[in-house]
This record gives sequence, structure tokens and C-alpha cells, in this order.
Amino acid sequence: MQIMYAHIAGEVRELTLPPVNEEVLPGIFWGAFDELMTPAYWRGQAWQHTESGTFCDFRLGRSLEEEVAACLLGGWGMPAELALAAYSRVRERNLLRSGTTAQEFEAALSEPFVFHGRERKYRFIRQKAHYLSGCLAQLSDVIPSDNDIVFRDRLNELPGIGLKTASWVVRNLRPQSEVAILDIHILRVGQHLGLFPEKWRPETHYRQLEARFIAFARAIDVSAATLDGLMWDQMRRLSAILRKTRAPIGHLELFVGESASIH
Repeated sequence: MQIMYAHIAGEVRELTLPPVNEEVLPGIFWGAFDELMTPAYWRGQAWQHTESGTFCDFRLGRSLEEEVAACLLGGWGMPAELALAAYSRVRERNLLRSGTTAQEFEAALSEPFVFHGRERKYRFIRQKAHYLSGCLAQLSDVIPSDNDIVFRDRLNELPGIGLKTASWVVRNLRPQSEVAILDIHILRVGQHLGLFPEKWRPETHYRQLEARFIAFARAIDVSAATLDGLMWDQMRRLSAILRKTRAPIGHLELFVGESASIH
């Protein structure tokens, strides 16, 4: 077995993990917790964050309308800081309500955003403005189901809301939900683990990929929402390092805090 130690909240705590060569799922081995991206690594990281109280609240808005807007304004090709600034602007101007026209959203999003003294423009303004107006007009008819998948699939019927965005909304509102936000970061980790087939793509295999991700999260005893958020955050931070070093993920090692292992 492996024992991981971490200094959390002023005390040393320990986590017992299966042996390196034991399977977590058929063909996927636990690996060492201090080797980047192994199942044991993700279990250990999730344990530390859960014990520390992080990655437990993903909510961006105060209502379903606000959460849909925040997620719709983010996503593919949109830097997180710019998406959040756009969301803050439309919320502060009281535009997130049924009846707001696409033209009103377009006008608000067309104004430049300033970061570190430089102006930046929001992308896909007309398209996102149209989607926002359409979603808000229909949200009053959306009754959140207790079933996360049913709720996600209902949101998926709204203008401009794909399965990934709909899953994002559900995950943010329900931190213990069992849906997955399958962006490029999650796909890369899943492929590295051997969890996702190389040829599978979210556009055509979203539900199959999601089912495998959730099965993996259960197998390492981590909530799907926590694992999704943790993977996204760490891969986003590591991407710049990996580009500079050109090192494969599996060849990098990471030691966290005062961790140690006993085999």
C-alpha cells in the first residue's frame, strides 16, 4: 500500500492508497501518488483539497439565470478573466432578465474591457447576445429536475447551450452532481490515463466519455464535480509549463507539501 502524508490546517494527516500496481479500473493502475496525473495522484490531490475545503463551491451566480449567463459567456476560445468580466457587466446592468433584447446585450458586450491597462474585446458578441436573450426568454419554463442528467439535458435544449455548457451549469449549482464538463483539459488527462479512446470526441461521444469519467471518479472515491474542477484547474496551470519544457505529462513528477509514501 501507499501512505500519503499532508500538512493540512495545522496538523499532519494521512491517506492510505492501494498499491501502485493494483488496478483502479480494468487496464488502469493506481500508480504512485507523487507521479503527476496517475489515479493515485488525483485521489491524493482531491483528498487534500476536500480536507482543506477547496473545490467545493463552484457557483458563479445567485440564480439559475445568472449561472446560465456566466457559463454561456465563457467556454471555448474565451479567456476566463474576459468571460467573468463580461458576465459581471451584464449582471451589474440588470440585463439578466426575460425581455432583454439581443441588441441590448450586444451593446453592453461591445464596450472594451480593460485588463492591466490594456483594452481587450469580447469575442462572438452578436452570437452570444442572441443566445443570452433567447435563453432568458425560455428559462422560466425550465423546472430543475432532481435528476442531474435530466436537468442537464433540459438545459441543453436552450439556445446556444451544448452538453458541455449545460453540464457546467449543473455542476456549479450542484457540487455533488454526476455530470462532466468535458473540455480539452479533461480530455487530455483522460487520454493520458487510458480512460478515453484517442478517437472519441465530445461532439459525437459526449455521453460515453462522461460515463467513463464518472466511473473513474467513483473508483477513486472522488465526486465527479470535484475531480472535474481540480483537473481543469491544474491542467490549465500546467499547460504553459508543458509547452515550455515539451515534456510528456507522465515524465514530470510533483511532490505536494510534506507528502511521503510507504509501499
